[in-house]
Amino acid sequence: MLKFLRGSLMAAALLAAAGAQAGRSCEPQKPTLDSVRQSLNLAQNVAQALDASGAQVVLLGRQGQDLRKYQLEYSHMGWAYKSATGAWRVVHKLNDCGTAASHVYRQGLGEFFLDDMWRYQAVMLVPTKAVQQQLLLALSANVQPLQLHEPRYSMLAYPWSQRYQQSNQWALETLAQAMAPQTVHDRGQAQAWLQLQRYQPSDLRIGAMTRLGGRMTRANIAFDDHPPEKRFAGHIETATVDSALQFMQRSGLGAAPVPLQ
Repeated sequence: MLKFLRGSLMAAALLAAAGAQAGRSCEPQKPTLDSVRQSLNLAQNVAQALDASGAQVVLLGRQGQDLRKYQLEYSHMGWAYKSATGAWRVVHKLNDCGTAASHVYRQGLGEFFLDDMWRYQAVMLVPTKAVQQQLLLALSANVQPLQLHEPRYSMLAYPWSQRYQQSNQWALETLAQAMAPQTVHDRGQAQAWLQLQRYQPSDLRIGAMTRLGGRMTRANIAFDDHPPEKRFAGHIETATVDSALQFMQRSGLGAAPVPLQ
């Protein structure tokens, strides 16, 4: 079922109650007045930057986790688009805390940045006008963002498998469907399009003990979709915000990333 939440602080409260998360830890944590203030300040600054860009659709990322040991800067991304009312909405996928399930949400910028930030920093990448037009058609619809959604979630899902799907993987596969709607009708076809466009996932070096601990203690982490020869060698490939930013720029689908704070 589609769980699109409209842009309001009440929606943010409902989201927190539901325990949705992506790109951050899943530990219960009550927001403080200072964290709410910083989140809303960031949302306001991002809204001003988005308006100034003149774009209709942007790739929007946030720092929900400290991933520096993997040489990554951002943990979670979604597609932000300017609605008919002029307000910005973000369509993105979230994991249900403590489970291996997920849903796709439509939120305002306030909700997007109220989700337990590690650092109050963001990044935007403006796609080309042709890419924006295709994405706007897909994102503003009520059904299309769900067509390639796989509810089974793994934080480290293998990007070339359909067994699980993590948040950044969903965003990239949705891009593929938006860009090739006549030929991309399922996840396998979306992944084939990404490979044809030479998307390269991030290769995280994760040892056997870390993998075992994560699999045993976290419902939203699995490794059985990864090729054994890569998994046993500690090479865990997965979709990341950083790899998506590099892909968009390298392929000519978007401009250089712009940090925001």
